[in-house]
Amino acid sequence: MSAASRIATVCIIALAALQLAWHAWLAPPTQADPWALAIFFTLPILPALVLTLMRHRRAGYWGGLAALLYFSHGVMVAWSSPGELWLGLAQAALSAVLVLAASWDGMQARFNKPRGPTAL
Repeated sequence: MSAASRIATVCIIALAALQLAWHAWLAPPTQADPWALAIFFTLPILPALVLTLMRHRRAGYWGGLAALLYFSHGVMVAWSSPGELWLGLAQAALSAVLVLAASWDGMQARFNKPRGPTAL
C-alpha cells in the first residue's frame, strides 16, 4: 500500500467519523432526529468505508467520488452557516486531500512514464 493509499484510507475513515460526529453530536439538528440525519449524511462515504475495511484497492476511487459531494457541502456550509464554519472547512479540507490522495498514484504513473525517442 502506497503512502497516498494510506492517506486516502485515513481520509475516508475521518470523513465518515466527521459526518457522524457533526450531525449527531457537535451540531445536531433541531427539527429532525440527529441519528437519522447522521446516518443519511454518512451514506455517500459508506461504500468506500466498506471497501476500505475489506482492503480493496478501489476504495480510494469510491471515496474520491463521495468526497466531491462532501467538498461542495462543506464549502456551502462554511459560506452560509457561521456557527458551523469550522466543521464545513474541515469537511472541505478532508475531501480535497482525499481526492488528491486517491488520484496521486495514477497521476504519478501517468506523468513519470519513461520517454523514448520520438519519431516525427
